[in-house]
Amino acid sequence: MPTDFSRYLPVAIALLAVFAIYRRLRRNFGRQPVAPLRMSVRIALLIAVGCALLPFALKSADFLVAEFAGGAAGIALAFWGSQRTRYQRAGGQVYYVPHTFTGFAVSLLFVGRMTYRVVTMYISGQMTNAQLIGTANAGTDAPNVAPPQMMQSPMTVGVFFVLIGYYVCFYAWVLWKSKHLKPEDLEEPRSRTLS
Repeated sequence: MPTDFSRYLPVAIALLAVFAIYRRLRRNFGRQPVAPLRMSVRIALLIAVGCALLPFALKSADFLVAEFAGGAAGIALAFWGSQRTRYQRAGGQVYYVPHTFTGFAVSLLFVGRMTYRVVTMYISGQMTNAQLIGTANAGTDAPNVAPPQMMQSPMTVGVFFVLIGYYVCFYAWVLWKSKHLKPEDLEEPRSRTLS
C-alpha cells in the first residue's frame, strides 16, 4: 500500500513557512554585512515585482490608492529607519546595524497580511494545496510566488508596496552610505565578552 504523502503536506508547508519567516526576521537584528551584489540583486528583484504589480492600479481607484499609499509608507519607513541605522567596520568589512523595530514592523506587517490572506482563501476554498505550497515561500525575498487570487485585495497589494518601497529605498541608502562613510559615521564594534 503506497504512503499518502498528502497528510504530511501541511506540516511541510508550516515548517517551510516558519523557516522563511525566521530568515526574513533575522535580518532585522544585529550586525549585517554590506553585500553590494546581493543587495543590488534584491533591489532589482523588488523593482521587477513592483513593476509586475503596477497593472493592478488599472483595476480600480482602490488598487491605485493602495499602491501609492503602500509605496509612500514604505519609502517613509525606509527613510526613518535608515537615519537610525548604524555602521561598523571590522576586519576590512563594513557592516550595518539596522533599526530593529522598523524592519521588524515591515516584515511582520507583510507576514501577517500574507498569513491572513492564505488562511482566509484556504478556508473559503479559493486556494488549492498546490498553490499553498508556492505561497509558503512568500516570506523570502521573492514575494512574486503568490497565486493571482491573493492579489484580489487592494490591502494585500498595498502591503506588497510597503515592503517593496521599504526594502528598495533602505538597501539603496545602505549601499550609498557605505560608500560615503566618514570616520565619525562608524561606531566601534562591541566586543563580546563572557561574564
